Amino acid sequence: MEMLIREATSEDAALIAELTRHSWANKVASNSSGHREAADHVIEDLQHGGAFILLRGDTPAGSVRWLPLDSDFDVWEIRRMGICPDFRGERLSQHLMEALIHRAQAADVRELRLAVRVDQAQLVDLYAAFGFEIAPELEYTRANPDDAPPIVMRRVMRH
Repeated sequence: MEMLIREATSEDAALIAELTRHSWANKVASNSSGHREAADHVIEDLQHGGAFILLRGDTPAGSVRWLPLDSDFDVWEIRRMGICPDFRGERLSQHLMEALIHRAQAADVRELRLAVRVDQAQLVDLYAAFGFEIAPELEYTRANPDDAPPIVMRRVMRH
């Protein structure tokens, strides 16, 4: 089945919210704010950052978002990456991450950051394969205050 990754528009906000909720169901702890994702929140993210939607054939299978830091526009935080259950095991998240890295390079972004929930620490190795390193000195600006602080990782794109 063919795969396509396309940049999202504001018309995709409800779809992205649904993809996030669906891909996080039974995968991410129930107290995660991703389970309550709403289209208006996605629109805010799209206005300040961006998103990709991954399609398998004509079916939306996953998404990822990015937002520049409020204090440093050439540092992006990666948010809400997820693949729907029917499409797991095909390494599709790798394609989303590669697309995001290429988009960041094209935008001359200096650094990418992401947060890994402590209950999903196994993802650290996945992100390390893309050049991300644990950065304990950094705080994730959009961390859920009701949760344990996440493991923050960074990938320096340029100096």
